[in-house]
Order: sequence, then structure tokens, then C-alpha cells
Amino acid sequence: MTTSLDYLKQTGTVVVSDSGDFESIDVYKPQDATTNPSLILAAANKPGYARLIDAAVKAGKSKGGDLDAQTNAAMDRLLVEFGKEILAIIPGRVSTEVDARLSFDKEGTKAKAKELIALYESVGIKKERILIKIASTWEGIQAARELERDDGIHCNLTLLFGFAQAVACAEAGVTLISPFVGRILDWYKKNKPGKDYTGDEDPGVQSVQKIFNYYKQYGYKTIVMGASFRNTGEIKSLAGVDFLTISPALLEELKNDTSLVPKKLDSQKAAASQTFSKVSYVDNEAEFRWELLEDQMAFDKLHEGIKKFAEDGATLKELLRKKLSA
Repeated sequence: MTTSLDYLKQTGTVVVSDSGDFESIDVYKPQDATTNPSLILAAANKPGYARLIDAAVKAGKSKGGDLDAQTNAAMDRLLVEFGKEILAIIPGRVSTEVDARLSFDKEGTKAKAKELIALYESVGIKKERILIKIASTWEGIQAARELERDDGIHCNLTLLFGFAQAVACAEAGVTLISPFVGRILDWYKKNKPGKDYTGDEDPGVQSVQKIFNYYKQYGYKTIVMGASFRNTGEIKSLAGVDFLTISPALLEELKNDTSLVPKKLDSQKAAASQTFSKVSYVDNEAEFRWELLEDQMAFDKLHEGIKKFAEDGATLKELLRKKLSA
């Protein structure tokens, strides 16, 4: 029996699992997987992952130094332990996030990315299988630009809500972007209620369609990976986009559905179109910041997302700190 998940894959879209719970990842046969502090925190609280916590705590202690230094080392090791387990299941790459508190620190982001890559290499995993996740701030985009260009470290620019962010990422030559579909919908439902935001009328879907078509028209190689979905309708409306990262719950819905999923986005048609005028932001900080400020939804959701990831990262660190001091 052909499922909607099978039909989605047949449109050329690469399916990625959006989960830290690697025990559920294997069921859906995704190529890649993405994680973030919130997903790792949710998984880390399950008894089955205690051994990964223990390994991280042991690594933190072996680093020496004060409790803060040990906690930071344990946190990095925990991210890598999860990534390593996920990579044993999937054929492709895993995304591992830099501390959200570094979102406005270009040099700090670069240093942390290199530390994470070195840690992965210390457990036998080559950097080609890792995407370093960085928030799509001005500083994050510039850090990713230099990591890609100077160090061959592949980056996934996350918390992407606005067109200016997407354009700057493509100009910076980042490997992949994660435009957040569902969180855009959330903002519109809250701030501009009353409309029927379904299917192609969903503003999150429209945002990804625009980015995809612009990238293909101008020949950018950066992968567009739709993320943060609220329902399978959003996913089906983006069939044909490069990648989609989907939660286990929505993957399960697609697996239990047999309705056809027609291709909605076509890279060849988009490349041949003359829809968009060329714009540039990557070397113009003032213009980038102004465009982000003008897009109230993108400005709000970027900063809200950074704050939430930072809070969940802090909760995860506190869990490790308690174990280190026990």
C-alpha cells in the first residue's frame, strides 16, 4: 500500500525527522534528522536515554575545571551523543544546534561550531555528516558564511521567518535553511485573526514557496528545508520543496494516510520563471536589520524562538549540573 509519506518522497522532497527521540526515527526511514535544545530536553527526560546523560556527565567530569566548565563540556557531549546515536540510524546528516545564547555573537558561534565538529570527530564522525544549526540573525549568518567558506563546516540556518533572512543566507553560501512554517501561521492567527489560513492561504506555506522560487530563479544552491509544521496540510502544500523536516507525530499521520500528494513546487519551472527582482543583504547590515524590523512577524518570532531555545538549553544544563554535583 502506497502511503502519503511515500507519495511525498516521490515528489522529490527529502524527508527529514525532526526529533531528538531516535527510537522513533527509524520507523519512518528519513534521510536526515534535525534536533534542537527543546527536542533534546524532551528526549533526555525519558528513562531510555539515561545512558547518554551518564556518558555526558562522565565526559564533563573528565574535562576538569570548575562546575560551570564541566557543565558546558557535558552539554556539548550530550548533543554529540544524541547526534551519534541518530547517525547510526539514518544514512544522511544530523543537525546539531549551537547554544542559542550565542545568537548575537559571531566569533562565539564560530568557536562553538568548531568545538562541536571536533567532538564529533573525536567519536569517529566526519564533519560531512553534521550540519551546525545557527539562528538566522545577522551575526549567525556571517558566522555561517565564514564557517562554510573557511572551514568547510556545513550549516543549517534555523529560526528563519523573513525573506531578507533567506536571501542573506543564500548569498552567504550556507548549506541549508530551515524556514519555520507553523510558527508563522501561529503569529498570523494570533495577530491577524479571522482569515482562513489553510492550504495555499497559509502564510507559512506562502513564505517557503516564495523563498524556494527565488532561490531556483537565481540558481542558489542553498537547500530549502521547510520546518515547524502544525498539520499535514502544510506539508502537502510544499510537496516538491528540497527538504521537509517533520515531527514523528505528523510522519505517523502521513504514514497512515493513503491520499495522493501532488507535486506543488517545481525547481525547473521556478528556475525558468522571471518572477522576482534580485535583492541583496549579506554585505549590508543596516539594510538587513531594517528589513527584519519592518517584518513584524519575522522580528517577533526570531527573538521569541531564540529565547525559548535558550531557556530549554538552560534547563538541560541545569539537569547536567545537578548530576555533576551529586
